[in-house]
Amino acid sequence: MTAFINRIISVFLIPILMSTSSPIFLLKKAVNKPEPLIPLSQSTVIAEEMHITAHRGVNAQAPENTLPAYEKAVELGYYSAECDIKLTKDGVWVLSHDSLVSSSFWQVGLIKNTDFETLRTYDYNTGAGFWLYPDLKIPTLDEFLDVFVGSKTRPQIEIKTDDYDNLDTVLDAVNAKGLHDAAIIISFDLEQLQIIRELDPDIELWYLCYRISQKKIDEAKSLGNCWLSADVKVNTKKTITRALDQGVGLSLWTVDTVKKAEKLYDMGVRYIETDKLCN
Repeated sequence: MTAFINRIISVFLIPILMSTSSPIFLLKKAVNKPEPLIPLSQSTVIAEEMHITAHRGVNAQAPENTLPAYEKAVELGYYSAECDIKLTKDGVWVLSHDSLVSSSFWQVGLIKNTDFETLRTYDYNTGAGFWLYPDLKIPTLDEFLDVFVGSKTRPQIEIKTDDYDNLDTVLDAVNAKGLHDAAIIISFDLEQLQIIRELDPDIELWYLCYRISQKKIDEAKSLGNCWLSADVKVNTKKTITRALDQGVGLSLWTVDTVKKAEKLYDMGVRYIETDKLCN
């Protein structure tokens, strides 16, 4: 049934919806306008010492989790750029934050229930300036990694699935591109990180969490070469200092103002993730 519905959408609805005079298309353009980035150079104190990760790429200027968003991150010299990966029905790692196909495309269904070649026929209908990239398709993990080969920007890969059997293929992809020392693999799922650590004793891991607790600190330390990456909204100077004082690497997300970045800098934070800031 899903395939039939998507066929109807592709053949009959999209030509109408994507017409430059379509009210829906015009509305989507209005709410997905690219936004200017805010340079940290506004603050002479932190500009050279704060390491910035582009959250889902430079998503203020190109659709999130797409190659143009990561190409911009490399061009602008971000410390790292984060993506989200999910498995398709036929076992291909693709970039998508959400499970629903409709979060990025006109079509419906779930990423995990859709084969890769079908997903590649879908066009983005959301994200900053999506209409500027008419041939934009969902990227694979391999294509994402290609952007970083030979650059100083580090690829950061968030495993956004409950899969535990195919994590070795993520490492295989990273190693095949010669990016083992540059790549950072991140997850909210401790078990996934433990499996990756068993497969690779050295690759850098970041353990995602909301509030920093002693339990999270201990779990990160147990993995070895593992940072915490925590939600800035629910943490305080006390919880941040607790992690830093115990020698745990720490990054905070999502930080979108120079003022907030300066406040974190004063607490000792040197790594942040952002949707709006740049170097």
